[in-house]
Amino acid sequence: MEIPLILASSSPYRQSILKKFNLPFESFSPDIDETPFTNESAEQLVMRLSEAKAKSAKQHFSKGLAIGSDQVALHNGKILGKPHTRENAIKQLTAFSSDKVTFLTGLCVFDIENNTANTIIEPFSVYFKTLSLQQIEAYCDSEQPYQCAGSFKSEGLGICLFDKLVGDDPNSLVGLPLIRLNQLLAERGFDVLSLQRTL
Repeated sequence: MEIPLILASSSPYRQSILKKFNLPFESFSPDIDETPFTNESAEQLVMRLSEAKAKSAKQHFSKGLAIGSDQVALHNGKILGKPHTRENAIKQLTAFSSDKVTFLTGLCVFDIENNTANTIIEPFSVYFKTLSLQQIEAYCDSEQPYQCAGSFKSEGLGICLFDKLVGDDPNSLVGLPLIRLNQLLAERGFDVLSLQRTL
């Protein structure tokens, strides 16, 4: 394979999603300050951070296609942070009961040699069931989602909190929209399916 694929993330979740392409890739941890700017919208934030992560590959690689991704969760227009504690997680999930949380995932493909980037935002919505306090507490005690924005892990027991998921790509929810990534790579002449033959 001539063009190395580079994932600008140390997330084991994003790495496991990218492995679905069945192609070798490098990965590294981008050292990016993720603090939002004053008056920066959620859309602007994920676009800026996904691009900054992808472009930080220049510090480690001289060529290749670098993939950067960043995600925020929104409830009633407000960005959700990680709960960090059981109490905060219960509070977040109680607020979501019978309501919707929208995830915005920024995705950037950066060509290191040509210094050009394509960046998109992929939305995905999660509709919560009507949840009792007992159910919420049982979920928190079982999965302890205290380092997850929104207080749930959709790839685990968190799926039981939902009525429905609405979006083009369920991978978006875990942080890497593969359908759009495949499209962005194809625009740069990187055909994931054809490259299977070169392995």
